[in-house]
Amino acid sequence: MNYEPAPDLLKDRVILVTGAAGGIGRAASLAFAGRGATVVLLGRTVAKLEKVYDEIVAAGGPQPAIFPVDLSAATDADFEAIAQAIGYQLGHLDGILHCATEFDQLAPLQQESLEEWLRLFRVNAATPAAINRSCAALLAETEASVILVGETHGHQPAAYWGGYAVSKAALEAYFQVQADEWSDAPMRINLFTPGPAHTPLRMKTHPGEEKSQLPTCETLAARLLWLIGPDSREVRGQSVGL
Repeated sequence: MNYEPAPDLLKDRVILVTGAAGGIGRAASLAFAGRGATVVLLGRTVAKLEKVYDEIVAAGGPQPAIFPVDLSAATDADFEAIAQAIGYQLGHLDGILHCATEFDQLAPLQQESLEEWLRLFRVNAATPAAINRSCAALLAETEASVILVGETHGHQPAAYWGGYAVSKAALEAYFQVQADEWSDAPMRINLFTPGPAHTPLRMKTHPGEEKSQLPTCETLAARLLWLIGPDSREVRGQSVGL
């Protein structure tokens, strides 16, 4: 896709990015801020979020906001508090990019525990739904764009991908339900599944692979710019890739 976003594509917009401390989330946060957005950085590690914060400010982007949250333990009350804080401090919310992902390692099902599966489901499937639910009123006010980042093993499961693949399949099922319920709503939701890319997760799953020819996180961020912004306003309920 040859897409040239306008320099002020996201000017005066507020976008929440989960998993903003690294990988696709970090690259997207920098790209969004570079096009004028105030980015709300959500992640688990304060030091990593502060590094992204500093990168955005150093590049001349609008001052971001930081919300350190452990999604494996967060509750509805936590997400309601975040939504209220965004509304109070920033006034509106124009988009959410769900990049946060829980993954440990490739392993046979026999070696995975109930606790591991519950953590995977909580972060990869339940949390995006909970955040969208808490932010729904804000999202409706601005005709916001919501993006879920999927994974190919969510619809093409394979041996040793275990609970991760199943949790990503659950995310796709949630996407279809939410897209249907929001079919006539002001806000829209889409699923972005990039396929093989040079990401931190792929470094874990394919450590010996030659990755120089794979799309980078920055390449994916350019695609996400289009999907989060007004140029894709007619795209809703779609599963798209790179």
